[in-house]
Amino acid sequence: MHEIGAYEAKTHLSELLDRAAAGERITITRHGVPVAMLVPPPARGTMTVPEAIAAVREFRKGRHVTQAEISEWEAEGRD
Repeated sequence: MHEIGAYEAKTHLSELLDRAAAGERITITRHGVPVAMLVPPPARGTMTVPEAIAAVREFRKGRHVTQAEISEWEAEGRD
């Protein structure tokens, strides 16, 4: 991870964006205090939306979830 001051970040933004796009994480500081981060974007999925929908539909075939199971999962999520 690389740290850079706000003024320098402003003057070199294009370069910093290229570096972040290449995978580098850059912390921007103001008077030595971290105030922001440039991070690479999340990895793009390899599945298209229609493919994802088809995969979910295929996964759901033959499966049935009861209301009791849903209520139990909701209660677990609140703990």
